[in-house]
Amino acid sequence: MNKHFLETLLQKHQQAGTFPSTSDICSLVTRFLLILFPEQTQAQYKEASDIEKQLTIYQNDLTKLFASMQDQLPAPAASLSDSFMNELPVIYDKLLLDIQAILNGDPAARSEFEVIRAYPGFYAIAFYRLANAFYNLNIPLMPRILMEYVHGKTGVDIHPGANIGKNFYIDHGTGIVIGETAIIGDNVKIYQGVTLGALSVSKDKANTKRHPTIEDNVVIYSGATILGGETVVGHSSIIGGNVWLTESVPAYTRVYHKAQIEVSTKKI
Repeated sequence: MNKHFLETLLQKHQQAGTFPSTSDICSLVTRFLLILFPEQTQAQYKEASDIEKQLTIYQNDLTKLFASMQDQLPAPAASLSDSFMNELPVIYDKLLLDIQAILNGDPAARSEFEVIRAYPGFYAIAFYRLANAFYNLNIPLMPRILMEYVHGKTGVDIHPGANIGKNFYIDHGTGIVIGETAIIGDNVKIYQGVTLGALSVSKDKANTKRHPTIEDNVVIYSGATILGGETVVGHSSIIGGNVWLTESVPAYTRVYHKAQIEVSTKKI
């Protein structure tokens, strides 16, 4: 084996530092999700004290996971773990509203159980809510790892830094992209293939708002692309399928892509 190649790899290994494995991160957060929603599993606890004990175990595991990257954290591992656990009831309440939004908005949804167990849109939203809590605690890389894990499972690509309001509804989900600085209000419904992205910007604009703002009660149909940090879709608007939008529209706007259809009457 080439000696220079081996030395290069050795140097990389020595510089890599310590960071929890992707499988450990995703496994632990999945366990949090399963205890919040037993519909996803067959495990059912009989006493509140049993749930409390299990959550204590998970918090200890989270503290250990944080401790393995303590030199990269903004505060002590135990303090950050406490902050996340304090946020868990808030996350749960938001997810209950998301479930109801899907149940109310999708004629095919028969029950909350079905939404929780079978809807990829809910799965993506649930992981986003958890990953966003870690993002807001300035936990490095871990939130992005979680959302890439979900991206692979659902086809939904949400940056954990996006700001998403209550009653969020993803229908179908595949191909949705929501960028880091996107702001989404309450009661927003997004169909498959929608992109809330950035216009091409240089690297020095990384800390600026690059992605659009979607106000309350907006529906965005499949294939729509909305770009730019200054682009605002006013509340109660409808953005039609395959629309390309790079400028703001006021409230109650209807934006549609007009396709031209030609029907040939000649026999081939």
